Amino acid sequence: MTLDRSPTPVALVTGASSGVGAVTASALVRRGWRVFGTSRHDNAGPPGVAMLTLDVDDDASVSACAAELSRRAGALDVLVNNAGRAMVGACEETGADEARALFETNVFGVMRVVSALLPMMRGRRRGHIVNIGSLSGFVGVPFHGVYAASKHALAGYSEALRVELAPFGVAVSLIEPAAHRTAIAMSRPRTPMAVYDQGRAHVEAIIRGQIDRGASPERIAAAVVAAVSSPRPPFRLRVGGKATYAAWGRRLLPSRAFEALIRHEFGLPAATP
Repeated sequence: MTLDRSPTPVALVTGASSGVGAVTASALVRRGWRVFGTSRHDNAGPPGVAMLTLDVDDDASVSACAAELSRRAGALDVLVNNAGRAMVGACEETGADEARALFETNVFGVMRVVSALLPMMRGRRRGHIVNIGSLSGFVGVPFHGVYAASKHALAGYSEALRVELAPFGVAVSLIEPAAHRTAIAMSRPRTPMAVYDQGRAHVEAIIRGQIDRGASPERIAAAVVAAVSSPRPPFRLRVGGKATYAAWGRRLLPSRAFEALIRHEFGLPAATP
């Protein structure tokens, strides 16, 4: 679907007060689209973006946001699910309640927003849903395991959603970037285990360094714009060299060789014989 057919297409970008969401919302504004952004705490958004209050973890908040968008715009062409959280910690030291909280935002939050806003697209038999995933959605990054699990779940959900919605003229795309320069916060387990302190700190420092030295989030925004402007929207778009190389490595290398590559990337020791 080419959205430029519409005189003034409408987009909603979650988590648009900063980072990738703000940059993506601005990119859509520059294309001449009417853009709504969301934040949990009534934060200001980029110029030209109308901000709505939305907590994707809360059913009532999602319903209220959907009703307000319908009242103000009456239609929706693009939904960009960008709101998310990150976490660094070993799998063993991450409690089930902490994992649930991460999934609540990264997976169930997306599901809530999609279910609430999809009728605005499906009824018109047009629209495009873009979910912001991660390299961790197809690679189990060590000390990022629960976060990776949430992004793997998002990828599976997105793949099924794309097939289900195709007959209704609604496209689904999944953007899977490597680390880019964003201000994303990474929480840590509430009850860390000393045995993992060294590995956790080492991996967190590497990931934070990759983020600080990463490419501009404009590249992610450009991928979103390219996806929603395409007459034949792609499903998975990898953004950044590491995401591209990791995808090829996962596909072509034997599992042990790929595992060795991941250990090398994060400076982790080999398995004990």
